[in-house]
Amino acid sequence: MRCYLRIMVIILSCLAGFFAAAADQTAAGPTKTIPVLTISGAIGPAVGDYVIREIQLANQQPHMPAILLTIDTPGGLNSALREINQHILASDIPVICLVYPRGARAASAGTYILYACHIAAMSPATTLGAATPVRMGGMPGGDEKKDDNAQKTPDAMEKKILNDSIAYIRSLAQLRGRNVEWAEKAVREAATLSSEEALELNVIDELAATPEALVQAIDGRVIQLNQQPYTLDLSGAVQLPRQPDWRSRFLATITNPNIAYILMMIGIYGLLLEFYSPGLGISGVIGTISLLIALYAFHLLPVNYAGMGLILLAVALLVAESLVPSFGILGGGGVVAMILGSVFLIDSDLPELQISLNLIYAIALASAGMVIFVVRRLLSLRRKPAVSGCESMIGYQTIIDDDDDEAGQGFVLIGGERWAARCEHETPLHKGDHVTVCAVEGLTVLVRKVSESKQNDGFTDR
Repeated sequence: MRCYLRIMVIILSCLAGFFAAAADQTAAGPTKTIPVLTISGAIGPAVGDYVIREIQLANQQPHMPAILLTIDTPGGLNSALREINQHILASDIPVICLVYPRGARAASAGTYILYACHIAAMSPATTLGAATPVRMGGMPGGDEKKDDNAQKTPDAMEKKILNDSIAYIRSLAQLRGRNVEWAEKAVREAATLSSEEALELNVIDELAATPEALVQAIDGRVIQLNQQPYTLDLSGAVQLPRQPDWRSRFLATITNPNIAYILMMIGIYGLLLEFYSPGLGISGVIGTISLLIALYAFHLLPVNYAGMGLILLAVALLVAESLVPSFGILGGGGVVAMILGSVFLIDSDLPELQISLNLIYAIALASAGMVIFVVRRLLSLRRKPAVSGCESMIGYQTIIDDDDDEAGQGFVLIGGERWAARCEHETPLHKGDHVTVCAVEGLTVLVRKVSESKQNDGFTDR
């Protein structure tokens, strides 16, 4: 009992200390926190999901005076960029953007995000710009007119994309009171700036080496938030790094073009294997799950449907090769269609959003190996003698079981069945003659006598 009481006293003392500490913290007032988000690498669906979810969560939490976003990106998808900027513009909490660390860049889509944020800052030795839409140089079609300097005239679609991007970044620059002329130049001419030049030209608001230095530099500054003056109160705020959750990490994994491509191949070949050899369904289940995940990933990625069509054609040709003995013609066409479709599958000029050529070659070699295996298997099966039907009796060696002296014919036993036999040279057959079946005509087999030198003692089989 005394031991029990001592334990209870210890537990109650710990609880009292915990509640006392909580009471002191409440009396001292809530702690201001600044969530720190990080964009590193290409801006895709996973990055967009991560940034949007964190902005929404921050707007639902009290005592958050600002959101800090650090950027180091070569660019990304226009769809992900627009969604991020929409939530930044609609945020009730100021979003502070910093190109960080030293040597980082806010190229292409990163320039648009920097212009959209309430405070734009850069670390020393960083750059921004080159905001021309990446499809301007790689869009197929159009009437290209070349002059002596090999310059091309953009077609109507390219002009639409360019003018839309210019209008978009100009609207962001006007909203935040930044350099509109240079914003248009960054899109039209792919212009770039260093951090010092950007500050001098009023492209950014502050130059800071670290996030902590930036927070101290802008504390007390008045900005426009939802068209109303807003004073930044960042003194004593604690910076809280926010890492992507499991959902964002999962999206980042499956939206990697290489992973999505591998999942699609697993799904296709898994279903084919299940159709060829139905069994426990393991390959069918794995193939179905992989294919559905791949389709969801491709829904988020810029997919070229011509490339997808070529891949489906390749699968159809590979299946046909295993069903129709084309001796490699269909299979070879399938391998070529597989390579071309894989190259054209992702419609983006960013290396981070393209499928690795080494992976494409590996899948193509595996498919070619399957075609070679199927062709060799078909050729070996064609060389084997038939094992059922009338064709299986060709070459069968047996003995005349009975004869018909008047007609010169006889009877043989083949596989337990009694067949009428007739010599192919119209030679009379006699009981006990060793013969080989040459052909089958209705219910009569044509046989050929075997010379004594070639007879096998006691044989009745092949």
